[in-house]
Amino acid sequence: MRINRKLGISVASLAIAGVALTGCGAGGAADSDSPDELTWMAMLHMPTTPEPGGVVETALEEHTRVGLDFQWIPAASASEKLNAAIASDKLADIVTLQQIDSSSIRKALASGQFWDVEKYLSEFPNLSKIDPQIVEAAMLDGHLYGVPIQKPKARYGVVIRQDWLDNLGLEVPHTIEELTEVAHAFAHNDPDGNGKDDTEGMYDRDESFYIGFRILSGYFGAGADFELNDDGEVVASFTTDAYKEAMEWYRGLYEDGSVNQEFVTLQKQHQQDGIAKGAAGIAMAGFTAVPNYIATARSVDPETPMEWAMVNDMTYKDVPRRILTDTNGGFGGWLSFPKSNIQNEDELRVALGMIDKLLDEEAYGIMTNGIEGEHYEVDADGVITMLDQAAWERDVQPFASSRPSDTLVTYPNTDPYVNEGAELTAENDDYAITNVAQPLTSETFDARWTQVEQAAQDAYNKYIVGQIDMAGYEAAIDELLAGDLGKIQAEYTEAYRAVNG
Repeated sequence: MRINRKLGISVASLAIAGVALTGCGAGGAADSDSPDELTWMAMLHMPTTPEPGGVVETALEEHTRVGLDFQWIPAASASEKLNAAIASDKLADIVTLQQIDSSSIRKALASGQFWDVEKYLSEFPNLSKIDPQIVEAAMLDGHLYGVPIQKPKARYGVVIRQDWLDNLGLEVPHTIEELTEVAHAFAHNDPDGNGKDDTEGMYDRDESFYIGFRILSGYFGAGADFELNDDGEVVASFTTDAYKEAMEWYRGLYEDGSVNQEFVTLQKQHQQDGIAKGAAGIAMAGFTAVPNYIATARSVDPETPMEWAMVNDMTYKDVPRRILTDTNGGFGGWLSFPKSNIQNEDELRVALGMIDKLLDEEAYGIMTNGIEGEHYEVDADGVITMLDQAAWERDVQPFASSRPSDTLVTYPNTDPYVNEGAELTAENDDYAITNVAQPLTSETFDARWTQVEQAAQDAYNKYIVGQIDMAGYEAAIDELLAGDLGKIQAEYTEAYRAVNG
């Protein structure tokens, strides 16, 4: 019988105490060979490594009743270190795999080196509640090689200067048609009232193809990167009629001067600074951006009148309400279990039971905020205030990035924009559109997608700014379809049909 070095308790004593390591609802207690301490390769997103046996680690052990030995991997070198560990099969009991697009990681998962955990999730109270859409997003050719790390499915929407709307007597837009009118008014009707022609409507940046316009195209009915057509084939969304209709609309905005003319070369930081300084009144952005815009604006002018409306229900004609995921369908990676370390179902259930306990609200709070009275305090309204930011960064922050879910609890904030943004993001979950190809494998995609996507972006940019017409865009896409893109779509279609019949 092995004794947990950290907790000073044995598996047998836990069973006598009625605390099952396998988790509530699991099918039977672990045998005497099951681990009472788990090693965990976890990502470290900060320069210093937490001290082993620190207060947060100890609190998590007490909550889960399992000893935890964290092996921290710096995020900057994660791919290199994980690939080497996987190749040598020198892994921990739990391995955090956040590189979901890595072909080497996906091949390792599909090789049989890790447990397929799908059928076990139903045995645990928290794991069984993982959103089926997130589970589907985490699958790989019909298999689930780890517990999905849960994220919000869609964090984006349209953010609009409310004070400018008020100045012009306009209502908050909720349709593309209304948004078009507001963008024109912001660009041409002096919304800030300074008597100058110095404002833009929509403020986009060089990542328009990947972010801003991509989200807008979803309102027209385009998919999230790849989608199924009427014939059940997997196709790139930028090849579809809905996408091209959205492009025609956006080019019209650009020609009207309702989109900043230099967006193709405008970088993210300059976009954010420009919005915060009043250069434009509309952006496609994550809702968390609004408090940052206001903070930047107030640093320049403490009396700024800046107010924002946040819209998550934009629609177009008869297209049902929808929003394209910006988080891989709410999937942030796998907590995976190597068969070389977790050698049987009983050991797997111990590991899954521990992860299940980390999905309790208490454990979530420990990994997010730390220890009450030491790292934070809570006021009468439930608002959390950090007592010592440096202590939080040292003791808690590394564990925050290892939470199995980022969405379990939403804590009240003193900033109403933060609270509203969290509410709207949560609402987006019910309307999120995911990438149908994400759980599938295409060798040509792994090898050639970067080049294909760059060519498609180039054609998109040229069309929006008027260097080519729609026939020119379609010719560029047809050329891609005749080559690597056609192969990618065919391989994805074959993989989809193999999984779904």
